[in-house]
Amino acid sequence: MNFANEGTRDRGARMMGGLLLLVVGWSGLVASGIPGLVLAVVGFVMLATGLVGWCPAYTVFGITTRKGRVGHCPNCDSGQRA
Repeated sequence: MNFANEGTRDRGARMMGGLLLLVVGWSGLVASGIPGLVLAVVGFVMLATGLVGWCPAYTVFGITTRKGRVGHCPNCDSGQRA
């Protein structure tokens, strides 16, 4: 399994967008009920994938926004082992 298939800008955009959707979904100001719950869940998924740096959909479709070689783990690329 390859990790870290998201680039820095992609991760930042996912985290900011995820936080925004979480706030909108939880606050109920823009959407409440089922639409608010859907926004909150989508926001959580975006935030989680941004924090981890790995997107399952990218893996399925063979997409990567990360520059350079995609290794087994972040420590493998730098030659360090945890």
